Amino acid sequence: MSNIYEEFKARGLLAQSTNEEAIAKLLENEKVTFYIGFDPTADSLHVGHFMQMKIMAHMQRAGHRPIALFGGGTGMIGDPSGKTDMRKMLTKETIAHNIECFKKQMAKFIDTSDDKALFVNNGDWLLDLNYVDFLRDIGPHFSVNRMLSAECYKSRMEKGLTFLEFNYMIMQSYDFYKLYQDYGCAIEFGGDDQWSNIIGGVELIRRKLGKEAYGMTFQLLTNSEGKKMGKTEKGAIWLDPEKTSPYDFFQYWRNVGDADVIKCLKMLTFLPLEEIAKYEALEGSELNKAKEVLAYELTKLVHNEEEADKALDASRALFSTGGSIENMPKTVLCADNFTDNKITVIDMLLVSKLCPSKGEARRLIQQGGISVGDEKVTDFAREYSSADFEGEGLIVKKGKKTFHRFTL
Repeated sequence: MSNIYEEFKARGLLAQSTNEEAIAKLLENEKVTFYIGFDPTADSLHVGHFMQMKIMAHMQRAGHRPIALFGGGTGMIGDPSGKTDMRKMLTKETIAHNIECFKKQMAKFIDTSDDKALFVNNGDWLLDLNYVDFLRDIGPHFSVNRMLSAECYKSRMEKGLTFLEFNYMIMQSYDFYKLYQDYGCAIEFGGDDQWSNIIGGVELIRRKLGKEAYGMTFQLLTNSEGKKMGKTEKGAIWLDPEKTSPYDFFQYWRNVGDADVIKCLKMLTFLPLEEIAKYEALEGSELNKAKEVLAYELTKLVHNEEEADKALDASRALFSTGGSIENMPKTVLCADNFTDNKITVIDMLLVSKLCPSKGEARRLIQQGGISVGDEKVTDFAREYSSADFEGEGLIVKKGKKTFHRFTL
């Protein structure tokens, strides 16, 4: 087995572990079955999930067996970790649909052939549990005092933690206990916000079975200011191209902060650390080379090489280093978009969905956030005729990072 533990450490991924020495030895000398849980709260995975999948793929490449555990049961409650408000309640039908979407996306990263990895649904055991039997069997092993001190509940305690959410840690702990028994799953992985839940499972296995299981958490994907990465003003950066286009996905990573690009290369790509070390020596504008590599590698992984090439070409056109604007996101205007052969800049922003409302469009213009071509727009009533869109059309810039082309 390759020394995957040291690889994780070198990439700055590790946060906490229940027994560092034992886990490192186990991963180096044995084929280990481990799991990471994914609650199906949407019909697409996002960037935060991608890091967990990349860890699973690293482990699989090192000879270990991943279990992707889908929360058909826990998704009915919702994880309170890091949340100030209660999660939206989902129907069984919505959860089932979301799980199928997750499976399709995850299959691009995880090889499930010949039992090399497993996709498991915790609804298979949680939804049919007898409540009284479960309380008698599992409840005595959890201290309410210790649960209330857990980090995962702190932000919810301020607004009021419901009894529904309070059960989440016990259910996740039971998942680990069940996977240990049924599949010999020895380690649970997760983001560092899952530490309390993971500890619950490790301790339940020890108390119920007298066996040793392990937990390990990974750093959350945050920028140099400590804020979670993977979100824009439009919302989450999704892996589904219908929710976040390959171009927008590429542009997000192309525009990460200088202080974050090397960390992202280490944590999110499969590039060898020796190659990443070359980019660490870059400074100032030269860091754009590293950002371009980061954006290209991630777009290729999440989408495919063809989409990565298109996004790279369009990005280079924007940053004036060669390339074609053909691959830039665009809106094709038709006769219905014009009034007396004219269209206002506000209507352009609405029809392209660059802005969700006229109020938002006016606010952006007022703040100097909209440019058409090389001209910053200051007049809400600014109009363009159909002739302005002939040839290559007009390029609208929203803020510093969003570009959109309008043609006929």
